[in-house]
Amino acid sequence: MSEPSRFDRGHTDDLMTFLAASPTPYHAVANAAERLEKAGFRQVAETDAWDGTSGGKYVLRGGAIVAWYVPEGAAPHTPFRIVGAHTDSPNLRVKPRPDSGAHGWRQLAVEIYGGPLLNSWLDRDLGLAGRLSLRDGSSRLVNVDRPLLRVPQLAIHLDRAVNSDGLKLDKQRHTQPVWGLGDDVRDGDLIAFLEETAGLPAGEVTGWDLMVHSVEPPAYLGRDRELVAGPRMDNLLSVHAGTAALAAAAARGAELTGIPVLAAFDHEENGSQSDTGADGPLLGGVLERSVFARGGSYEDRARAFAGTVCLSSDTGHAVHPNYAERHDPTHHPRVDGGPILKVNVNNRYATDGSGRAVFAAACEKAGVPFQSFVSNNSMPCGTTIGPITAARHGIRTVDIGVAILSMHSARELCGAQDPFLLANALLAFLDG
Repeated sequence: MSEPSRFDRGHTDDLMTFLAASPTPYHAVANAAERLEKAGFRQVAETDAWDGTSGGKYVLRGGAIVAWYVPEGAAPHTPFRIVGAHTDSPNLRVKPRPDSGAHGWRQLAVEIYGGPLLNSWLDRDLGLAGRLSLRDGSSRLVNVDRPLLRVPQLAIHLDRAVNSDGLKLDKQRHTQPVWGLGDDVRDGDLIAFLEETAGLPAGEVTGWDLMVHSVEPPAYLGRDRELVAGPRMDNLLSVHAGTAALAAAAARGAELTGIPVLAAFDHEENGSQSDTGADGPLLGGVLERSVFARGGSYEDRARAFAGTVCLSSDTGHAVHPNYAERHDPTHHPRVDGGPILKVNVNNRYATDGSGRAVFAAACEKAGVPFQSFVSNNSMPCGTTIGPITAARHGIRTVDIGVAILSMHSARELCGAQDPFLLANALLAFLDG
């Protein structure tokens, strides 16, 4: 990454490529791993014994990745510098018996994941992607990245009050997409189609984790192309920035004073309570094994964790020009104003004064401006992996991110410069 004072549109171009290639958490971690492999990292299996060698390593588990770089000569008690993020986004996910339909329409049975803005999924060309589990115990990624599905909205002639009374969607009856015509709906049609698409023999797929995505690619927007519209910015924008920052930090090698880490978890949007979520044991297990592989003791582990800091990077709310009254009157983060520091005194965010100082120092070092975000007192505050990480591991944690509009929409909006500014701030933090 070049100097942040000079906007590198190439970083944002690469973000758009990453978003388009990552319709699911499984694709996102595969793409992050590929980028880290090019930077010299190597995958280690959780079932293998780990050695204490230096260099870049990563663990993949489902839709989560934890990657770290051990500088030459790092002591067992060397603290970690962690960038935390999440790979999942609110969407529509395929049920165990997906084949349904009525009145001559073939449909898919879907379940709502997380808290999406449901109206944003209406009348949009949708693809289907995810992970197929095979009979031999292996898995295969699949991505039908073409217009395959659509959730059609009811015509205004049949809902005359929609513009005056507001759109009301029943989550069960009104969200099931159509994908063809026919009255002879048969169990197995969807999976047979995906087996053929993936070049697999019939009957090879015995399990699946599939989800719907918009096939409209990310795009620059605005008179001067100063905005970016695209899917899954919450929170692949942070995953992409963290991956770039970790690869750049690893290139510094022996100059590092800590061990830089990227921890991108799944299932943040529904509480993080899974074996691949931030409330699971994945991060703690990886950090502990790294300490012990380098000959460390429990005392070394305690010393390393006591000196560790985590930046929990997730998107936040930019001030909305049409709804400014919904924001705190003295905190109006703007797009392209630099990353935001997220604060909530009720610990919905993990930031405190000492954490603010850590982030301020990183931004100053990178030459990056930053802003502060707090919620309007009359509005409930969202949360992140930050408080979970702090409480589960006893690690000092700071909540940050990029300010966007349309959070949890099928298509979100950010400033074109902010992703680059975030990546530079993260690199300065990982450098220590």
